[in-house]
Amino acid sequence: MAGIIKPMCIVLIAAVLAVAVAPRGEAAIGCGSVVSYLNPCLPYATNKGPLGSCCSGVKGLYGAAQTPSDRQSVCNCLKSLAGSYPDVDLNKAAGLPGQCGVNIPYKISPSTDCSKVN
Repeated sequence: MAGIIKPMCIVLIAAVLAVAVAPRGEAAIGCGSVVSYLNPCLPYATNKGPLGSCCSGVKGLYGAAQTPSDRQSVCNCLKSLAGSYPDVDLNKAAGLPGQCGVNIPYKISPSTDCSKVN
């Protein structure tokens, strides 16, 4: 059971960190990459551990999402996975960029319109 919850929480974190959304065919960053970057954030976002090495993943994902298409793809991935992870504290997940010193110009939320992410 824990093996299923962990990947689902990672995906939700990605959805909450909605860093980008773009046409699937043009973006270079897929959901698998988003999950890989944000995996270290799972203990923190589920109130089961400290921030730890999470910021390395947040900063890595932020750096990897170079184009509007990349950022829109990341956003859409995070949104699509957000509803699948009930153990994730959405407020903690939304606060990860600030906690990690990453400044993004939009609100991280499942209601974010990813098509407007530049």
